[in-house]
Formats: sequence, structure tokens, C-alpha cells
Amino acid sequence: MKKKNADKKVGLGRLLLWQSSSVSVAISVLVIGFVTIYCTDTLGLEPAIVGAIFVLSKIVDAVTDVIAGFIIDRTNTRWGKGRPYEIFMLFLWLSTWLLFSCPTGFSNVAKYIWLFTMYIFMNAVCTTFLNANNVVYMVRAFKTREQQTKVVAFGSFFTMGAGFIFNMFFPMAMAKMATSPAGWSRLIGMLAIPMTVIGMIRILTIKEKYNNEADNKEEKLNLKDVATLFKTNQGFVNLSIVRLLQSLVAGLGVGVYYFTWIVGNVGLMGVTAVFTILGLPLAFFMPMMRRKLGMKKMIMGSFAISIIGYMVMFFAKSNLPLVILSGLITNVAIVPFTMLFNMFIVDCADYNESIGRPRMEGTLGSVTGFASKVGSALGGFLIGILLSIGGYSGTAAAQTGTAFMTIRLSASVVPALIFVIMILIFRKYNIDERKQTADLEKANASKTNETDEKTSEEK
Repeated sequence: MKKKNADKKVGLGRLLLWQSSSVSVAISVLVIGFVTIYCTDTLGLEPAIVGAIFVLSKIVDAVTDVIAGFIIDRTNTRWGKGRPYEIFMLFLWLSTWLLFSCPTGFSNVAKYIWLFTMYIFMNAVCTTFLNANNVVYMVRAFKTREQQTKVVAFGSFFTMGAGFIFNMFFPMAMAKMATSPAGWSRLIGMLAIPMTVIGMIRILTIKEKYNNEADNKEEKLNLKDVATLFKTNQGFVNLSIVRLLQSLVAGLGVGVYYFTWIVGNVGLMGVTAVFTILGLPLAFFMPMMRRKLGMKKMIMGSFAISIIGYMVMFFAKSNLPLVILSGLITNVAIVPFTMLFNMFIVDCADYNESIGRPRMEGTLGSVTGFASKVGSALGGFLIGILLSIGGYSGTAAAQTGTAFMTIRLSASVVPALIFVIMILIFRKYNIDERKQTADLEKANASKTNETDEKTSEEK
């Protein structure tokens, strides 16, 4: 009984150590949400061209994501399978700082090249490996499915908490410091140093203790298996598309424009972030909700609530209480999907195993990571196109009525329509995580019994 209970527990200390890396990566993603306004309002670059650069970088990203997942799935070192790639945390924050430190003496063409280079290194290399290794590392650091679920759900509480603190204080710091290129560089540098230290805690403290049974097979993963994945695991394909669209909405980064021009005070973004803390307690209910509803029903319901929240934003205009209400609804509603996303990866890996194929956690993580980054880049591209069409000018003292309406629509109707599409796609997600878990547990129990019988016969 004691051993059974031990297999369910994680421990607060171990949970905090594990989540340190995810917190650091999450903050880097939030920082990137401000890169478009840095480019348009501080560097004076064209929003459409900036968006096009971010999309173009995904051509390189597409190649590196597949390569990263393939490399990790074939890795076998004394440090483990996924753990060694945590080292990319160092380079993630270095490249993030450099991205926001574009030399002011450069011509516009040179600035575009600088942004393209730094954005690629940050996303196509560093974030790629950190996304691809995460699930691989987790299933070898925590033994049971129940532990893994708790790590993902409860760990997300701390990630969301860190995001809450960032969203509350960064806009205020930005309003005071990021008034010039040098100010942006100092601000991101001040953030990068502690985030690098925090991000390196996991690799130094959490070991890979448990080898997945698939690791013991002699057959090595090959590129054909990667190609076959998209033919045999349709649920994973649907999941990846939804991930892309969710990241597209987040990548619009329209909030900073909305508060700058519609509300009239970008510093108030921090005030609205205070209310997102109401979504943190959901972390403690995620495992229970998953057992009772299953993740598919829970996620589709949360997407529907998000649509309501975005439509509130359309009617809010500069009414701060309504803006806060909209932000609260949309931020809380997306919690289940973001909190439990890694468990979707585990379920898809279980499905692969149940049909006799390699689990491919690394590849699954890299593909969804790629989908997320493509979505984020498409969001930046889309907002750039929309702002250009609306006649937005980052260096103008005032904006036209068309530009104002473009910002309003981009913060409300556009994301609401995208969430409608997400619901329609997610309806086709056909992997029953509870059934997969039960089938695998039954299979493992059968294998254990066979082993015991053979041992008994030998004796």
C-alpha cells in the first residue's frame, strides 16, 4: 500500500524544481508577444514586413522541428534521453535579449536581417529543442500516469502564477523603460538574467530515473516512422492544428495595441492581469475534471466560453471594467487546454504504442511545438497585415478611425472566429485517453503476470 501511494505522490519541492524550466520558457513566449510593437513603434519598421519575416522564419523552423524530435527520440546518454537538451535554455535567453537589442545604426534592411536571424535562432533552435524534449524528459522523471498528470496540472499553477506576475508588472516596466531601443535592451536584459538561472534549475536537479519499455527495444526510430505518424494518428493531427490556431490567437499580440490606443494607457495591462489570478485555482481541479469529463469535452466547453469572452471585448471599447471582464473570461477559459496539453501528447504516444508503433514522444512534442510556433508567427503576420490594411502607423501621434476599428476587431471578432474553427476541428479528436490508459495498464499487467509465471517455472 505504501508503494502504491508513493507512486501517486510528487512532492512540492520536486514539483517546483521540475516546473522551473517551464516557467522560464513560458516567460520567453510572453516576451515575444511584445516584439511586434517593438519593431513598429520603436524601430519604425513596416508591420506587414515584420509579420512576413516571422512567417518566413517558419520555413527554417519546419526543418529543425522534425530534426529535433528525431534526434531526441534516438538519444541515449548517461544524462538521459530528454534531459541533456535543457542546455538550450542558456541560448534561448541570450537570443531573446539580442532580438530586442537591434543596433539603431543599422539600415532598415539590416534591421530586418537582424530580427530574422535572432528570431530563427531563438525559435528554430532553442525553443524547438526545449519543446521537443519536455514530454520525453517528464515520462522518464516521473513513474506513473497519475504522477505525470499531477505534474502537468499542478505544475501549470506555478507557470500561470509566473505569467500572472509578468503580465502585471512587465507592461508597467515597459511604459517606464521601453521608450527607446536602449530602454528595450536594458529591460529584456534585466529579465533574461534571472530567467536563465531559474530555467537551468531542472537540468541540475531532476534526473531521468525510469526507462520507458519502448527504450529497451532494439529497433531504432527512422524517418519513415515520422512520416507514417501523420497517416496513422489522425487525433494527433487534429490536436496539432488546434494548437496552431490557439497559438495564432495568442500571437496576434493585439492587447498592447488595444491598451495603447483604445484604452489610452498601456500600463493598465498590468491591472487587468491582476484578475487572471482567479484562474489559478483551476489547476487543483484539473485531474478530477479530466477523470469525470475526459479532456475532449472539457476543452470544447472551454473554447465555447472563450468565444463569449472575445465578443464581450468587441462591445467594451475603452470601458475598463468590460475589458477586464473579457480578459478574465478568455484567460480562465483557456486554462484547461494549456494546463493539460502535455497529457494530450502522452495520450497520443500511448495510442501509437497501442497500435504497435513507436511512442515517439520527442517527435510528437516537436511537431506540436512547431505548430505552436507557426501559429504564433502567423498571428504576428496576420496582425501586421490587418494593421497595414487599417492604415496603422506606429510613428503617428494619432490613428485614423479605420485603424481604431481594425484594432478592436483584431482583439475580439477575429479570435472569436478562430475559436469557432478550433471547436469544429477538435470535435474530430478521436483519442480516448481513459481507454488508452486502461488498455496499456491491462497490457502491462498481463506482461508482468507472464514474467512472474516464467520466473516461477524456471525455479
